[in-house]
This record gives sequence, C-alpha cells and structure tokens, in this order.
Amino acid sequence: MITAIRVIFLIVAAVSGQVIFSDMELLQGQWVPGAVVGLAVGLLAIVFENYVRRVPVRSLTGAIIGLASGILLAALVTLPIKGLHIHPDFIGASRFLVFAVLGYLGLAFGARKGSEFDLKRTMDAFKAAESQENIKLLDTSVIIDGRIADICETGFIEGVFMIPQFILHELQHIADSSDPMKRARGRRGLDILHRIQKISGLDVRVVDDDFPKIREVDAKLVALAKAKGGKVVTNDFNLNKVAALQGVTVLNINDLSNAVKPVVLPGEAMRVFVLKEGKEFGQGVGYLDDGTMIVVENGRKQIGRNVDVSVTSVLQTTAGRMIFTRLKDEQVPEDLHAVHVG
Repeated sequence: MITAIRVIFLIVAAVSGQVIFSDMELLQGQWVPGAVVGLAVGLLAIVFENYVRRVPVRSLTGAIIGLASGILLAALVTLPIKGLHIHPDFIGASRFLVFAVLGYLGLAFGARKGSEFDLKRTMDAFKAAESQENIKLLDTSVIIDGRIADICETGFIEGVFMIPQFILHELQHIADSSDPMKRARGRRGLDILHRIQKISGLDVRVVDDDFPKIREVDAKLVALAKAKGGKVVTNDFNLNKVAALQGVTVLNINDLSNAVKPVVLPGEAMRVFVLKEGKEFGQGVGYLDDGTMIVVENGRKQIGRNVDVSVTSVLQTTAGRMIFTRLKDEQVPEDLHAVHVG
C-alpha cells in the first residue's frame, strides 16, 4: 500500500514539475527537464520521509520551526528582486536558490537546536525565575487571624504575596455563612485582605491557578506552592505538617510569635494580675499581654489582684510558653525550686 502511494506521489511530482517549468520561456515546448526536476523533488521528499521516522520529536519540531523561519526570511529577502528589470527566468532562478538555501539552513539549524531543547529544563528555569520573586501564599486561617497584616506593615516580610481564587471563594463562603461566628470570621478575613492590598510597597497578586482534581483547599494550596516554588504562610498546625512532608517551606505565624516574645530568665521579677485558679493545689494563673501563661505558686489567695512575682522556670510547649513563678516575698523550699528549674 505504501509503495503504491509513493509511486502515485512520484507521478504527480513529475507532472507538476513539467507544468510549472513549461511556463518558463527558455523551456517552452520541452517537458522533460521539468518532469525530471519534479521527479527529483519527489524522490527527495520520500528520502526525507524515511529519515523523519528515525528523528526524535524534539528534533523534528525544531526542524519544522526552522524551515518555516527560513522560508519566511527568504520571502522577505527576495521581495525586492521582483522590482528589478532583468530577465524573468533569472528572477525565478534567483528566488528558487534563495528559498532553497535559507530553507535548508533553517531546517538544519532548527533540527540541531531542537535536539538540545529540554522542556523539563525550560519549565524548571521558569519555576526558578518565579521562586526568585520570593513568592508567599496565604492560607485562610492566617488571613482571618489578622496578624499577617501587622507583620507586613512592619516591612519584615518581603516578596510577592499570592492570593489564589479558591482561597477568596472559601473566605466568601465563610462570610456568607448562617452562623454568626463564622460570618464574622469570614468578613474579618476579607477586611484583612483589603488592608494588606493597601500596604504601600507590597506586591499582592490574585491568581486564577486551580487544581480541579484536588478537592481540599489546603491540598490545593500546597500543590500551588510546589508549582510556583513558593512558601505557605499559615498558623494551621495540620497544614504545616502536610506541607513539610511534601517539601514545601512553611512560614508559621505562631512560630514567629513565640520567637519574638521577650526572654524571661529565672530570678527575674515581674508584676502579674492573677486571673484564676491553676490546675495544681494553691496555684494561681495570670497572663502577659502576648498571651503567655504565668503560673504563680501559692497564688490562689491572690486571685483578682496584681502581685509581684519572681520567675523560677520557663517551660516551652507546642502550645506556647509557660512561666512558673513564686510570690516575691515568699520563701519556697529548695526541693520545689529544683523541680521547677529542672
């Protein structure tokens, strides 16, 4: 079947060559030269077809692009030749030569460069360029929390802040909830976004990138961070773990908050308002302005009062810091003090 098609193609090529070249003044009445040229072109096409079968797709794509570029350049180069007052046959031959040479050069150059083209490497280069922008993606929880706006205003965080459309849709859904608490949280989140967008010098972009096959919003956010080479800004403990497992860098606002809390050393004096009773017998509990819990030994009788205390130990937990203290004027047994310090 293939052989029959090739024979028919050669016949058509020979006839076409005879018809085209018979219009030239020098070859009028002679059909053999045109038929030979047409047949030669047909044979070259068949040889080219056999070669193409063994050529990689990248080389073939580059060759096609190079050939098209060469033909386009040849058309531009030979355009002024039409206006010259010379023999038409010379014009035709000159144009044919230019098209042949530039077409071949484009074909050869495109095939060679196409074989060197690596789509994955090119995509990685685009990702690297995006990652140089220091992209940060905000999740719903950190937007509603609101502290991210205060941090942005200080100028400590730089780069591009990306807000995916699916995060906006989730905030809108929360803001339209029938539950008053959820509705207030959603509206607060939208207000925080407006506040962030108004911060001078901050690059905030709303992007339409989505992952329809992924249902969970947090999973979409992690997938987008991987695709963009960005970092996820959150205060969600579970999202923090999931993103870390997938190799995505996470900026946790809670970690930042704990890191910038004032350093308190054993023996340091402070004044605290005893708010309620502690878990252990006789303990009182108070809080610093940043929410750090202060445990006052034997402070139960001081509930509702401001008292001077002395720090005995500091305990760092996943929920935050706890500072253990004793009443400043109170003498505490050495064994109890040793337990707290250890």
